[in-house]
Amino acid sequence: MTDAIVIGAGPNGLVAANLLADQGWEVLLLEANEEVGGAVRSAEDVAEGFVHDTFSSFYPLAAVSPTIQALKLDEWGLEWSNAPAPVGNPMTDGGWAIVHNDPFETAAELERMAPGDGENWLAMYDDWRRIQRGMVGLLLDPFPPVRSGAALASHLLGRRGLERIRLLASSVRSLGDRNFHGDAAKMLLATNAQHADISPESAGSGLMGWLLVMLGQQFGYPVPRGGAGQLSLALARRFVGRGGVIRCGERVTGVEVTGGRATGVRTEGGELHPVRRAVLADVSAPALYGELLPADAVPARVKRAMRGFEWDPGTVKVDWALDGPIPWQEKPSKSPGTVHIADSVDSLSVAAAQIATGRVPDEPFLLMGQMTTADPSRSPAGTEAAWAYTHVPQRIRGDADFTGAWTADEGQRFADRMQDQVERAAPGFAGRIVARRILTPRDLEARNANLVGGAVNGGTAALHQQLVFRPIPGLGRAETPVKGLYLASASAHPGGGVHGACGSNAARAAIAHARIRRL
Repeated sequence: MTDAIVIGAGPNGLVAANLLADQGWEVLLLEANEEVGGAVRSAEDVAEGFVHDTFSSFYPLAAVSPTIQALKLDEWGLEWSNAPAPVGNPMTDGGWAIVHNDPFETAAELERMAPGDGENWLAMYDDWRRIQRGMVGLLLDPFPPVRSGAALASHLLGRRGLERIRLLASSVRSLGDRNFHGDAAKMLLATNAQHADISPESAGSGLMGWLLVMLGQQFGYPVPRGGAGQLSLALARRFVGRGGVIRCGERVTGVEVTGGRATGVRTEGGELHPVRRAVLADVSAPALYGELLPADAVPARVKRAMRGFEWDPGTVKVDWALDGPIPWQEKPSKSPGTVHIADSVDSLSVAAAQIATGRVPDEPFLLMGQMTTADPSRSPAGTEAAWAYTHVPQRIRGDADFTGAWTADEGQRFADRMQDQVERAAPGFAGRIVARRILTPRDLEARNANLVGGAVNGGTAALHQQLVFRPIPGLGRAETPVKGLYLASASAHPGGGVHGACGSNAARAAIAHARIRRL
């Protein structure tokens, strides 16, 4: 018997396991796949000598996360690398919108494109620096965020405070129009907002765009040197170094419940692992409540609410091994690691509307990574390991070209559509391709069961499923209706992103409840 069992060795599960081990708990970490990492993995499986991240790649939230920083993963082999510039957008009328490492350099370039925008950028960044600590705490702390909320409250008073509140509630379209004259700054905000599944007109999209742009301006968009998997391996090494045990290839099929308390887990091979204190599940909320728990252990109100759980859209990801750098039509002043490809804010709105109505976007918005630009160790000198992903509907209806079965043919045709988007911004791109890999929504889910239908954020980031509504109304914390069982995945507050907060919140809740039981 062990003190705690963590189900799933994704970043949240690994963080939770580390924090429990730091308290002297005996912890067993069970992972269904043959390696740790969840959606933070990498391999040379696209082309020899090219390291591609299978899922996520850039980690601005890890750079700002107090949880990740406190683990001191540099002592366990993790090194961060940054591109010459964090993020940029090629503009359809020429030039680039770029966030540079130096805010004054960003502002100078924006000022050249639209007088007044540079000054407004620096004003926005200065205000971000004033409230950054409280804001990050507000977003990542367990709900309700008492300490960070109190720290932030003083910044939400008076005239400037009202403007900040307005920012938090704005759509990214209105935020951009209100603060900037030119398209470049507006596109930086709007395209960063599309990292979440919120349209440019939706409340909360302004917060997402502003947050990611300001994080990029302050901390960059760092990547683990040698591949995303190095972050997971550092977490795993630290955990094992603290006495933890990891068993891969062990799929958990059920959580044992006795007298309303989690007492162990059962694996696919029929083995029962009893537990003294807690079970922490880095699995999706639907999987926990609909598959792993006995039906009689889930209250009727939770079953009803879970029927309304909403996934974020699916994802199609394409990886390329290139024999040279991407031949951008106009070379940026400094090469960004993260590139967003979209014609305009209007085109983002059209793509979001098509997804909302069950159709595959005609001109998909691409979130693209130039990985060798960000980390030269990813491929041979003079080449580029690159990728792009975009969102598609969870359920396709009324589309003449795609059924949603995501057969090999549909995957190839949609990858060609994505590649055409790149080719428009970088003529000659196709001629640089040495190898191409396509991961459809079905492929992503097959590689990681948490990515249901290709959903990468553990559920929609729209306001109706955030804070006290995540994963369902009334369960806005890691605790579940089963004592000693905690939800530690991105389905829990605060949601998607590699920040470790979901795992941290679950571990801290388990530790606090164990202390109360001893009293």
